[in-house]
Amino acid sequence: MDTTTIKNLFKLKSVPVETPKEEETQKTETDPNSESAEESRKRTYHESGYRDSSRTNGNHSTLSICLDAVYSKFQNEEKEMVEKQQKLKESYVNEQKNRETEIKALTVSQETKEEQLKNKNTEIENHQHTIENLKAEILDLPRNPEKYNVKATRGASTKFWIGTILLLPISLYLITFYISTSYSAFFKSFDAKSTVIQSVLDAQAWSKAWNEGAIEGAFVTLIPFVFLGLGFLIHMFSENKTRANYIKLGLLFVVTFIFDSILAYEIESKLYELNKTFNTPDFDIKIAFTKIQFWGIIFAGFIVYIIWGLVFDFVMKEHRDKDKIRNEQEIRQKKVEFFQEKINTLKSEIEEILAAIGNTKELIIKTRGRIEELQNIIDGVIIPTKDYALYASEYVQGWVTFIGEKIAVSRTEKQALIDSSIEMYKASLEKVGANSDNQNLVYLSSL
Repeated sequence: MDTTTIKNLFKLKSVPVETPKEEETQKTETDPNSESAEESRKRTYHESGYRDSSRTNGNHSTLSICLDAVYSKFQNEEKEMVEKQQKLKESYVNEQKNRETEIKALTVSQETKEEQLKNKNTEIENHQHTIENLKAEILDLPRNPEKYNVKATRGASTKFWIGTILLLPISLYLITFYISTSYSAFFKSFDAKSTVIQSVLDAQAWSKAWNEGAIEGAFVTLIPFVFLGLGFLIHMFSENKTRANYIKLGLLFVVTFIFDSILAYEIESKLYELNKTFNTPDFDIKIAFTKIQFWGIIFAGFIVYIIWGLVFDFVMKEHRDKDKIRNEQEIRQKKVEFFQEKINTLKSEIEEILAAIGNTKELIIKTRGRIEELQNIIDGVIIPTKDYALYASEYVQGWVTFIGEKIAVSRTEKQALIDSSIEMYKASLEKVGANSDNQNLVYLSSL
């Protein structure tokens, strides 16, 4: 087997590599000096293979050790080629710079998000403080309304309920009183046994009036509400402190007094007629004014009516004040709900920011890990797998050339030695990561 045939067995397939390598290959092809150096280097490996094979008589068992030495030699040679290493490492250096720039951008992004997180936490604290103040104001408003510029009296709610409780029995009293007095004054017939109390307060006045007729029943039923309506007008006119309202208020008192006087006069007149003799003068207003019962009936109705009107006015005023306080409380409660919604929104945004910060930190860790990997590559020696496979094949070709030319054995034994050497060569390429599948890659060895 001649040398040309043996070389054809190891001819490597040309495969494109990374751009820096392509540029190096192109420079090698165009530069005569570089090409001469490459051929000289190939010849050196070929001669070394031939020489080592001669020393071991082509023993393929020692080829593995020899190929390890070849790899170490190639590695040292590549390490000494500073410019070539710089070219090979250039892409890694550029990637490292890009990664460092990326870390700076990620760090700025992380700091920005952390600042946003801090601001949003501050906002939440401020909102929570505002909510606490609002809740305190809601509780304190009924006790100190003037503190919050609310024109209402202190304890309005308590006064309102006290006034309401008092107003109910007074209203029942007025209804009972005016039903009885109106029935006694206009419809009841007195007898000699009737007393003043019985004349004014008749327990069956309402039922008797309805028994006598619908008009009588409706009259005595509705007349108390006339006085209650007059009492309501007292409240209405007293709300606006004007001269006209004061005049109207005075007229209401006069009308109520006159009506009570009429009732008292009618009742007293009927009682007077029961005891009248031939010498007794006719009953008139002068006589009525001298009767204690007359004034008793008036004041039993009129004074209580005034009391009812004043209590009703007081209750309505306290209710109005209570409404003012309640309105202020409702306003503050709505503000509490508004700020609580803002807090919930901020918490959702904070969760998103925390997730983004976590992702950013993870990216920074991964990027720093990649930078360390790149630094290890830059600090180490890059072994071009295609180049090593080329020179290793030259070495094995020299090894096999010796077997083909110098070893005197049968053709079959010689072919077996050659085949074993080729298998050992392929195994060595696999061992150092320079197999045919990885011809587009570079092998890294940190020294």
